[in-house]
Amino acid sequence: MTYVAMAFGLFLLRYAVLGQPRLNRQLYPIVLAILFLFSGFRFGVGCDWGGYLNQYELARSMTRDQALQSVEPVWWSLLRLQHMLGLPYPWINVLSSLACFAGIHVLARRQPDPLGFLVLLFPVLLINMPMSGIRQGAAIGLICVAMTRFMDGRLLGFLLWVVLAASFHSSAAIFLLLAPLVSRKITGVRILGAVILALPGVVLLMAGEAGQIATQRYIDTGRDAFGGPLRIALLSLSSMFFFLFLRKAWKREFPQDYQFVTLGAVGMMLIAALLPVSTIIADRLGYYFIPLQALIFARIPWMQSLPSRPILAAAPYLGLLVFFVVWTMSSGHFQSCYIPYQSWILGVP
Repeated sequence: MTYVAMAFGLFLLRYAVLGQPRLNRQLYPIVLAILFLFSGFRFGVGCDWGGYLNQYELARSMTRDQALQSVEPVWWSLLRLQHMLGLPYPWINVLSSLACFAGIHVLARRQPDPLGFLVLLFPVLLINMPMSGIRQGAAIGLICVAMTRFMDGRLLGFLLWVVLAASFHSSAAIFLLLAPLVSRKITGVRILGAVILALPGVVLLMAGEAGQIATQRYIDTGRDAFGGPLRIALLSLSSMFFFLFLRKAWKREFPQDYQFVTLGAVGMMLIAALLPVSTIIADRLGYYFIPLQALIFARIPWMQSLPSRPILAAAPYLGLLVFFVVWTMSSGHFQSCYIPYQSWILGVP
């Protein structure tokens, strides 16, 4: 199968460059480009292919004002622009994948192991988002840029990138609630204060058009996210893994992003609390934390003071690979959405 072969190839490549940081960085942009082409130039692949085709057709008759006044103005304006330029539907997948992978690159290039970071994103995030949920895929790429601004303590930059992400997928607006914690030392008291200050923001978000749409679509509808609880469980286990085995060593060796990663690990754990409300909402928000999950796992080989480092470094790779193989082989949902893989890079099939 194409996907399993690609996963094994990526994981074996990462293993082959173990202990060779220069080669790691040389191969990273090549792998990034290949994954972008694999995602952006797919044809008829992905569970949301038909849904976004419908949006493309709706945008044909949309006015500029209608696009700009929508919940996600940049997304709808982009679809309008596509019609104005005479570009056929598949090009929106190229553009959304470009936003996703460009944002991922901004975060990846700051890592000591950019190739490992990218490989760890493949089994869950890259298959489900830029290859299916393309609007949120673009938003996740932009949130990756916002994460770097948060770590640098740049409040204005953080806000701008979050707002831009929300103009693709309104779910990204939830990250605006982190603004009080930017450029400040994160303590338990400040997190509690931010939560209290965020409550009016949550109310406003849920009372707005985006919140009403989310309520209508995802709450008390009887709909569930395929594999959502399992993906949320993986995030929760990753958070526990960080606090049990990595936190102390991380604080010693990577103090510059320790507070941000700790805050993110708390968020990865708390996402599970949304499962009783809606598995879809929990799953949608959970995808934003997968780059942080990959960042944590990819950093393990570089933590010199970590006991049992080789075992702990290998565990996430093996776990994600097993998860991916079982998912692709046993899920009828995956097989109906992603098989066969087709590409239009050499022409429409």
